[in-house]
Amino acid sequence: MALRKAPPTSGRVPTRWRRRPPPTRARHPWLSPILLLVAVVNLTAIGYRITEGWDWGDCYWMVAITIPGIGYGEVHPLSAAGRVVTVFSIIGGLAVLQLAAQSLLGLSESGYLRRVRHRRLIHWIRTMQDHVIVCGYGRIGREIAEQLLREGVAMVVIELDPELQAAAESRGIPVMLADATRDETLRQAGILRCRSLVAALSSDAANVYVVLSARAIAPDCRLIARCDNEEAARKLRQAGADQVISPYVAGGRAMAAIALRPLAMDFLELVAGSDCEVEEFQLSEDPRQLGHLAGRSLADLEIKRRTGVLVLAVKQPTEPISTTPDRAMGHQVAGERLIANPPVETRLAPGQLLVVLGSREQLARLRKLLGVAVVQESAMPG
Repeated sequence: MALRKAPPTSGRVPTRWRRRPPPTRARHPWLSPILLLVAVVNLTAIGYRITEGWDWGDCYWMVAITIPGIGYGEVHPLSAAGRVVTVFSIIGGLAVLQLAAQSLLGLSESGYLRRVRHRRLIHWIRTMQDHVIVCGYGRIGREIAEQLLREGVAMVVIELDPELQAAAESRGIPVMLADATRDETLRQAGILRCRSLVAALSSDAANVYVVLSARAIAPDCRLIARCDNEEAARKLRQAGADQVISPYVAGGRAMAAIALRPLAMDFLELVAGSDCEVEEFQLSEDPRQLGHLAGRSLADLEIKRRTGVLVLAVKQPTEPISTTPDRAMGHQVAGERLIANPPVETRLAPGQLLVVLGSREQLARLRKLLGVAVVQESAMPG
């Protein structure tokens, strides 16, 4: 018996296997009651037009006072056929209105309103630029969000706990109720347009996963992560985090600084309450982008006189000491040298990081002075 050869296929998925869009009723549950109400109104008006011969204004006015049960009275005396139309209008209108009320009450239970808010939030996030993404609204994430609120910095919080989402929204913070470890969530949060991402989840493993995903999607994004121990800090560095902060280490250092140098800490508190900011200006590693600034000293540029900012420190790269520098837990990186209170003879060089103090207007003047030589900048309260 000869076997018939199967007809060649085009490689397209069969129709029965294709994913079909959800029906209109599922996407817009309020549409059916509205269409039914429109149908009842127009059919009743047409009925009055046919049976009574009224003009369209009188027909629709009669419908308007009949369906809601207002009952001002008949526009004109009704015939027997007109009364039948009126009965249809009353019964049909009450049924449609009850159906509409049930549909509206069921929108919240079905999750429709939550989906609408989520779509609006995603649409709004698409318009954001240079914002901060905070993953997690726990104790650490809450403090970060409050500081960003005080500074007026745009941000988006990603949280999986509905109770924490409600707490953040009560403070006027936009929150995505989603899993921060998913690539799709990070893209929806605008990771390709943000200034930095903070992984402040309660689990070190989750923070490592967030950093891995974020670094793969946005290689140039600045990533800051929290950790509980040195092993987690090392893994976060290997995953691609730019800064790893341990709340316990940072808190211990702050308490030690207060015990040893209380006046200095009081000064920092005063600066934090003023309009001054400490900002970092990262210079390009390409000498061509520095242009005429390359090799010029701070005295030559007259930064203090021309901008008003105070140069606190200059961090400049040096020859690497080790092939595997330990950057965990906030320790200084091998291959970098920090010059605090730099002398005026300090010259600008590719790859330097300038740490300056000044008001927003002064920092703007410095930004204009440096021009294209700055490839990245980040600010924090004084």
